[in-house]
Amino acid sequence: MSVFKDKMGNDLNGSQVIEKVIKRFFSYILDIELFIIRLAGLIPIYTIRWLIYVAAGMKLPYGSHIHMNAQFFYPKGIEIGKDTIIGQGVFLDGRAKLKIGNHVDIASEVMIYNSEHDMNAEDFHAINEEVLIGDYVFIGPRVIILPGVKVGKGAIIAAGAVVTKDVPEYALVGGVPAKIIGERSLKDLHYKLGHARLLQ
Repeated sequence: MSVFKDKMGNDLNGSQVIEKVIKRFFSYILDIELFIIRLAGLIPIYTIRWLIYVAAGMKLPYGSHIHMNAQFFYPKGIEIGKDTIIGQGVFLDGRAKLKIGNHVDIASEVMIYNSEHDMNAEDFHAINEEVLIGDYVFIGPRVIILPGVKVGKGAIIAAGAVVTKDVPEYALVGGVPAKIIGERSLKDLHYKLGHARLLQ
């Protein structure tokens, strides 16, 4: 009978115990990194925040901007395009690939997840799926985007929507769960978002 058991009460052999100890150690390192990045989100000078985000492995061109109080999980999995502005208090999940395109406008308190629990699994383990946001997308305040979603170019997601499935190009979606409620009439998009607000 094994002295060591996993969270489900199953016996663990020596190599499984070592593997779990190593994973736990790296989990603690990640927690410290995420804490430092969270503190960086409180700094009112974007250049300093940008340096910390890039040092943490996020792909973030300098011309794009993330406002204060942003939170992240696995920043190395996050890639943001040029001329993109991301609002205050967002949560961006990098446990699977999160790619945000060019000229994307994401409002405050948006949450984008790419990991969720398997509700039918005995151990309730996590399932990771990439999230892709196309160019010229606008995401309204307090939107939640769930794992595996692809948002097409030029789409608009109305405030408070919960997006559980793909959004076609130029579609306007809203509601819980989000459904198509309209379409963007202008398809030849070439605007630039420009500079974010000072000390944000």
